Amino acid sequence: MEGIFWWVIFPYLTLAIMIIGSIYRFAYGQLSWVAPSTEFFEKKWLKIGSPLFHYGLLFAIIGHIMGVFIPIEFYHWMGVSDHLYHIGAIYGGGLAGLMVVVGAIILLIRKMTIDRVRVHATFADFFSVISLIIVAGIGVYMTLVYNLTVVEYEYRLTIGPWFRSLFTFNPQYELMLGVPFIFKLHVITGFALFASVPFTKLVHFYSVPVHYLGRSPQQYRSRVGYKRRGLE
Repeated sequence: MEGIFWWVIFPYLTLAIMIIGSIYRFAYGQLSWVAPSTEFFEKKWLKIGSPLFHYGLLFAIIGHIMGVFIPIEFYHWMGVSDHLYHIGAIYGGGLAGLMVVVGAIILLIRKMTIDRVRVHATFADFFSVISLIIVAGIGVYMTLVYNLTVVEYEYRLTIGPWFRSLFTFNPQYELMLGVPFIFKLHVITGFALFASVPFTKLVHFYSVPVHYLGRSPQQYRSRVGYKRRGLE
C-alpha cells in the first residue's frame, strides 16, 4: 500500500493540484501570474544570482528530459554507451544543479539581507526558493556524490519507465520499490514542488520568457530626474 500511495496516488494528486490550481489562478488571478522584477531595489546580486539560477534550471530541465523522458533504448540505437551517457549526466547534470543551488542561495540571501527586497517578499517567495534549493541540492548529491562514491545508478531502467507510465495511466509503481532512498526523496520533493506552483511565483514558468535570459537590463529613472528636465 505504501508503494501505491507514493508512486501512484501522490504523483497524480500533485499533478492534479498543479494543473487545476494553475487554471484557476490564470482565470481569476492573472495580475499575479508574472514575477515582478526587483531590479529597482538591488542590482548587483540579482545580476549574479538570477542568470545562474535560470540558466542552471533550463539545463537541469533539459537533462531531466534526456534522462527520464527518453528511453535507454534510444541511446543504444544512437550508439551512445551507458558509460558515455553517465559521464555526460554526471558532469553536465552536476554543473547545472550547482548553478541552480548557488543561484538560488544568492537570491535567498538577497531576499533576507536587502531591506528593500525583503519587505516585498512573501512567505510563498521564501518557500519556493528554499524548496528549489532542497530539490536541486538532493539532485546535486545524487549526481556528484552518490554516483561517484557509491554506484552509477541506472535510473533509466526504473525511474524513467515508471515516470512515463504515469502518462499512459498504467503506473508501474513496482519499478520504484527498489530505487535507492535518495532518488526516491528527490522524486517526492520534486512532485511536491509541482503542487506548490499555483500558489507561488513559480507559476510564471508557464509563460516561458525565453527572451528574459538575453534581454538588456531594465532602466529606471527617478521622478526627480524627470522634473529637472521638465518632463513632468
